[in-house]
Amino acid sequence: MFIQTEATPNPATLKFIPGRPVLDQGTLEFLDPEQGKASPLASRLFEIEGVKGVFFGPDFISVTKGDSEWQHLKPAILGAIMEHYLSGDAVTAGEQSGSETLSENEFFAPEDEETVKTIKELLETRVRPAVAQDGGDITFQGYRDGIVFLHMRGACSGCPSSTATLRHGIENLLRHFIPEVQEVRPI
Repeated sequence: MFIQTEATPNPATLKFIPGRPVLDQGTLEFLDPEQGKASPLASRLFEIEGVKGVFFGPDFISVTKGDSEWQHLKPAILGAIMEHYLSGDAVTAGEQSGSETLSENEFFAPEDEETVKTIKELLETRVRPAVAQDGGDITFQGYRDGIVFLHMRGACSGCPSSTATLRHGIENLLRHFIPEVQEVRPI
């Protein structure tokens, strides 16, 4: 089994591509070992000292480190991923848990439903695919008074360049297509 590794814009996060599907649909984020218990793969990764976060996309795994050095962590992470796939265990145990897309916690006024629909479509078709290439995900959380609230996950969470991505990339894109949008903020 060959696992590719890619750097992300976040120096604390690496993207691992096992060459096999990771999730059938959606994304999952585990921010601590307790959340990671819902996934045999996340549990294995959290057993490695220095692993602070695990994010699953459709075909990749992003791992965020604490103060440890990648030169020490990377071989252990590669070994844990390989061991997991060779074991035949499922990526998640039972129903998917962790921090999934939080659509039930979305907020917006009923009169903004059409604007929100357009925002979500732009995020889905233009933003999320690009962000996934960097090992992360951005999901819609809310819209109020011209401000779009987004939830940043995986490599995007805590990334030094995420503010620039939000301000210059996503905000400009949304403002271009939706004049009512004034600002984009992370949650």
